[in-house]
Amino acid sequence: MTKTIWIARHGNREDFVDFNWIKTADRPFDPGLSADGIQQAQELAQRLALEPIAHIFASPFLRTVQTAHYVAEVLNLPIKIESGAAECLSFPFCAIKPELLPLEMLAQRFPRIDLNYRDRVPVCYPETLAVAKKRAGDTIKRLSKEFPGNLLIISHGASLVNMTRKLVGDRAKIRSSLCGLIKLVGSGEQWQMELNGDTSHLSQAKTGVSFHSLSLIQYIYTQEIFKQFRR
Repeated sequence: MTKTIWIARHGNREDFVDFNWIKTADRPFDPGLSADGIQQAQELAQRLALEPIAHIFASPFLRTVQTAHYVAEVLNLPIKIESGAAECLSFPFCAIKPELLPLEMLAQRFPRIDLNYRDRVPVCYPETLAVAKKRAGDTIKRLSKEFPGNLLIISHGASLVNMTRKLVGDRAKIRSSLCGLIKLVGSGEQWQMELNGDTSHLSQAKTGVSFHSLSLIQYIYTQEIFKQFRR
């Protein structure tokens, strides 16, 4: 039997809109959604409202959990927090472990989080690009085999690309627009991509700042932290 795996990137994020946000943030690597990012997440939820999705997985970062929240409310499903779908943060752009909200605190804000779920693939920062690629690939393969029915994974740009290529091949050109949708249909080792970063459901489709621009901001921030440790 074939199944469908949907993969969506999170909505627009606070630091994509306000470049000064990181200067005073309690968790500088874990921005939430911006105002237009919330709208994108709501529109994504409406796009998926009639799809027969059985399981929702989300990266543990705030922006992905927020995005998943709006979809879960519409589909009336729990959210499984899966570290294997987390952001790719490689050295030297991320030289420290990013601080995220503990699962219990996330669940207080988003009650649909399934506290009984245990993530299948761990993430250990900082990681190399090769490790991040393998981690994302292992995640989608394991989830696709272990969970029956159709799946939705809310993830990040690089991880979305790596998960998709694991199923359809490394040469595939993947679009990873904010709140864009990948639709994969197949089973076992045979998968077809029916949607590639589709944003037709969004009233304002954006790509945000480039990954390299954001990485530079993160790199500068971590270097400042190291300076404080050395004092």
